[in-house]
Amino acid sequence: MNSSAECQNTTAPRINRRAFLERAALVGGALTLLPGSLLAQTNANAVAAPAKAPRYKIAVCDWMILKRQKLGAFALAKELGADGVEVDMGSLGERETFESQLNKPEVRQQFLDQARALGLEIPSLAMSGFYAQSFAERATVPRMVQDCLDTMVAMQVETAFLPLGVKSDLLQHPEVRPAVLERLKAAGAQAEKAGVVIGVESELDAAAQIKLLDEVGSPGIKIYYNLANAIQHGRNYVQELLQLGKARLCQIHCTNTDGFWLQNDPQVNLLNIKSALDAMGWSGWLVVERSRDAKDARNVKKNFSANVAYLKSIFQKS
Repeated sequence: MNSSAECQNTTAPRINRRAFLERAALVGGALTLLPGSLLAQTNANAVAAPAKAPRYKIAVCDWMILKRQKLGAFALAKELGADGVEVDMGSLGERETFESQLNKPEVRQQFLDQARALGLEIPSLAMSGFYAQSFAERATVPRMVQDCLDTMVAMQVETAFLPLGVKSDLLQHPEVRPAVLERLKAAGAQAEKAGVVIGVESELDAAAQIKLLDEVGSPGIKIYYNLANAIQHGRNYVQELLQLGKARLCQIHCTNTDGFWLQNDPQVNLLNIKSALDAMGWSGWLVVERSRDAKDARNVKKNFSANVAYLKSIFQKS
């Protein structure tokens, strides 16, 4: 066995102890000449590591906390313990596009300033109007989508939520599939051009959702998964999440239909969901939509603070 002396690199320069001490003294002297505030900042930078962002973040839907596109949604979300607010584009009705105040620069800035002041984020903009309105049939859908995308770009929001809803869901209405597919292809092209993603929610199973994405063929369209859809149809949401995989999932509505809080719901196992998401290497936003106590469904603070706290206890546990 070679001795430690024999293992040393004999060509390496020898450290001169006196020179080292002289250099250290010069550096120490230079630091004492720095202004007090700069010296304090230098010391702080030397010891303070940047805070690590959580792998999973928890948001609430503004329309479900009864603050649809209202500035007060942020203060309420902060009180509920959430990390962010999924902001809705506004109602549709029979209008040509969303009833949105976010098309005004001054209003957008108010939302951004309020979120920043409270340490919150806007993970997504929601086109929840398509829960009731037909994505397949409304004549001005391209304008609606573009208005959402323009708002996203202006607010630097990367994800849009698009529910196919009661009139265009492909499981319930397979006859509208050609129209939905054509419009998703167009929306995907719009999203690609804007550099953002539209997350589609439907009642289809994972295999059918993958087929839909393949047919659309655009990185601008991904899946916005909703646990409640799988549960409602007796499917295994853990297997579906694994089947969809990291690349196809943009965000998750991590709640069930109303009836129980998440911690009391016999149909929801968040530990298994976290294990699946961990295994696929996914990270992102889990958004609370429902899972309200059936006996007190209108009590926003009670229901959403309970669900947010439970999600954080599972997904942000240190």
